[in-house]
Amino acid sequence: MEVVITALGPDHTGLADPIIHHLTGRGARIAEIQMYDHDEQSLFAMLCRIQFDEMSVAKGQVSLSQLQAEMRQIGEHTGLSIRVWSPDVRSSARPRLAVACTYVEDTPRAILQAVAEGTIAADVPVVISNRKKLASLAEEFHSEFRMIGDDQGGADNDALIRTLDEFEVDYLILARYMRVLPADVCWQFAGGRIINLHHGLLPGFPGFRPYHDANNARMLTFGATCHFIIPELDAGNQTINQRTFSVAPGTPIEKIIAEGERDNEPKCLVEGVRRVVDREVYLHFHRVMPRK
Repeated sequence: MEVVITALGPDHTGLADPIIHHLTGRGARIAEIQMYDHDEQSLFAMLCRIQFDEMSVAKGQVSLSQLQAEMRQIGEHTGLSIRVWSPDVRSSARPRLAVACTYVEDTPRAILQAVAEGTIAADVPVVISNRKKLASLAEEFHSEFRMIGDDQGGADNDALIRTLDEFEVDYLILARYMRVLPADVCWQFAGGRIINLHHGLLPGFPGFRPYHDANNARMLTFGATCHFIIPELDAGNQTINQRTFSVAPGTPIEKIIAEGERDNEPKCLVEGVRRVVDREVYLHFHRVMPRK
């Protein structure tokens, strides 16, 4: 059984040792460990990916619920918020996705449609947004709609986390969700649980206006990138899938954007999410790796 553990909280000494010693004492094999000390925020963040042998799991010597209870106790002692998650727990069921969106409908609709048609073998119990515009889209596909934005569209990230916990979400899909997730949210759901659609080809065209930037650079090929989220925005080396389209010289930027949003971006994200849900790839030390 593969287990991903994340820990986040105020920085002080002796935070990692209780977690690591407990896990190794339980017979876990550590496959990946990352620790960050953000001095300017006095923040400690840790990710640990571990493996338990199938025999221990089959005999009931270790379970996800046991680990969650044990890590909760360690969290109370250390002041850390510790999350325990396993992609293997739902291996015989369908992963649960939350789709986050803002204004653009084509991309979240493509994910919901792909789930409904079975292209993506998952369920979408909730659609999350910082705007009310796409509430009817969630209703159309029989998903709950949760509005986490204020009157100006600013997102309540605490409400986002509460919603993900309430619906027991495995993967958060950012389908043209036009808000940057803060580092603490990224860390709590680190390890390849947040998937983003960037409407440009990374690493060449990051930022909020990649179509315009590529057009200003006189590019004739445009694209989109589906990637895992890490705290570093649009870092580009966590690419799951990329998809491109070409235009004739002199094509108006409005037409380029329309084609990208209507056709290219949705197909790029659907294929990327499918690869993760079908467990073809995973995030390991900030690199996308094929599963053996």
